[in-house]
Amino acid sequence: MQGSSLPPGLCFLLCFFGAVTPKIKASCANCPPNASCVNNSHCTCNSGYVSGSGQKLFTFPLETCNDINECEPPYSVYCGLNAACHNVEGSFYCRCVPGYRLQSGEERFNNSSGNTCQLQKIVDTFESLLTNQTLWRTEGRQEISSTATTILWDVESKVLETALKAPEQKVQKIQNSSVGPSAVAFISYSSLGNIINATFFEETDEKERVFLNSQVVSAAIGPKRNVSLSKSVTLTFQHVKTNHSIKKVFCVYWETTKQGGLWSRDGCFLIHVNKSHTMCNCSHLSSFAVLMALTSQEEDPVLTIITYVGLSLSLLCLLVAALTFLLCKAIQNTSTSLHLQLSICLFLAHLLFLVGIDQTESKVLCAIIAGALHYLYLAAFTWMLLEGLHLFLTARNLTVVNYSSINRLMKWIMFPVGYGVPAVIVAISAASRPHLYGTANRCWLHLDQGFIWGFLGPVCAIFSVNLVLFILVFWILKRKLSSLNSEVSTIQNTRMLAFKATAQLFILGCTWCLGFLQVGPAARVMAYLFTIINSLQGFFIFLVYCLLSQQVQKQYQKWFREIVKSKSESEAYTLSSKMGPDSKPSEGDVFPGQVKRKY
Repeated sequence: MQGSSLPPGLCFLLCFFGAVTPKIKASCANCPPNASCVNNSHCTCNSGYVSGSGQKLFTFPLETCNDINECEPPYSVYCGLNAACHNVEGSFYCRCVPGYRLQSGEERFNNSSGNTCQLQKIVDTFESLLTNQTLWRTEGRQEISSTATTILWDVESKVLETALKAPEQKVQKIQNSSVGPSAVAFISYSSLGNIINATFFEETDEKERVFLNSQVVSAAIGPKRNVSLSKSVTLTFQHVKTNHSIKKVFCVYWETTKQGGLWSRDGCFLIHVNKSHTMCNCSHLSSFAVLMALTSQEEDPVLTIITYVGLSLSLLCLLVAALTFLLCKAIQNTSTSLHLQLSICLFLAHLLFLVGIDQTESKVLCAIIAGALHYLYLAAFTWMLLEGLHLFLTARNLTVVNYSSINRLMKWIMFPVGYGVPAVIVAISAASRPHLYGTANRCWLHLDQGFIWGFLGPVCAIFSVNLVLFILVFWILKRKLSSLNSEVSTIQNTRMLAFKATAQLFILGCTWCLGFLQVGPAARVMAYLFTIINSLQGFFIFLVYCLLSQQVQKQYQKWFREIVKSKSESEAYTLSSKMGPDSKPSEGDVFPGQVKRKY
């Protein structure tokens, strides 16, 4: 009996799986060179090689693995500037082009991130000059500065020349005209500052110990080497030393002169400084650095104590004086309104000075504090000017002290002038040079570019005008005293007003004059006088306009009697409440409405 035969299709499938199954179980021991086995079933080319068929996994025993040339398309590995790609069997490497070398001294690197290729010739020359201690010790100051100037120029030129020859440079078209390639170079010198140090900076006081606290950094634009810029450039330097108590910071650049070169501040000014970095702004390109000064004169702790104690006392006196001017109806007139506004401005200025003058950590906050102090102190001097004007107008009309036309004029102009004029001055200053609000040590106006005269100029003008007004007032008083005998009461009132205004002018004007006189051998004495008088401004205002005023004394006595009377009545009422027959809660009730229980 013949066996049954299988259908042709099933036979084909069985044969197929029978043929495949052995292949799955077989090992891939016959992989070609530069290939390895994967999952014990397929072959794959090693890294740096590709199969001839292009397949990543293959089983064909005659397949080959060929080297990949990473330096040519479609790979074209980029090694960075001044370097080229070199292919080797199964890999590649980057190497600096002739004339350049890696900063580490090695010959090869893997990719553009490791590219530190630098000009071998200029670097070797530069290093030989820096390490030649005999050269720097024997050469004079002029020879050293000339050599440094030459080095800086040669390095910048060579770097720009190399950058302009880079293959990445392209020709741009602007308005149908071709513009050639351009380059910007930034070069940092780690040790050049040891040679062209702070001794080449002549714009400082002999008492200040100046040192260079950053690396020398060069900035240049090629190919035309433009030095002047239409817009200023901002540079941020990292400090070399951070453990110094810095008093002054200078942003400088290396200026080429006939004698060789020196550090100069022209066109460069300080924007912001903290413990670790300094930010400078310059209107031109050159080689830059940061110089810092340590003054030999330490801060006087006695002056600091006098300032804080005096200003604290002034704040208390100004607050009491302002409340007196505001609440004492017997003295409320135009002159009192002027005193009130002056007290408010000085109170706010002194308070902000105490809490904010040293807030230099935040640049924006420090600038705001400096602008507010600028405005408040200018407003105080402006109200002083209005006091002098009011005194002069009153002296011209001695027959009636509260002359109606004077009051109408002062009420019409005092607030727009007292608060408007300082606002205009501060607005102009802030709009023209906002970066000069706030210094490295104090939240005040910067001394660069004469910016401080935005405050000193108006103050000097106000003091001069007030001085002229007071001279005219005294002349008027002298003439009236010699010709009028029937108006003794009126003249006495005007003399008292003149005395108070003169005292006020002395308190404000004299203190700032003493600030100008802090030079020479008498500087320490003037500093103490300035600190004592300036910190006690509020006390003197309270003394002259409140304690020495008979009307205010009577008002104080009235308020004191009312307070004592009110306190006595309160104590009597409390006593009567405790002792009265109707005071049931005093018999032992803890809470109102509580019923006392008897046991």
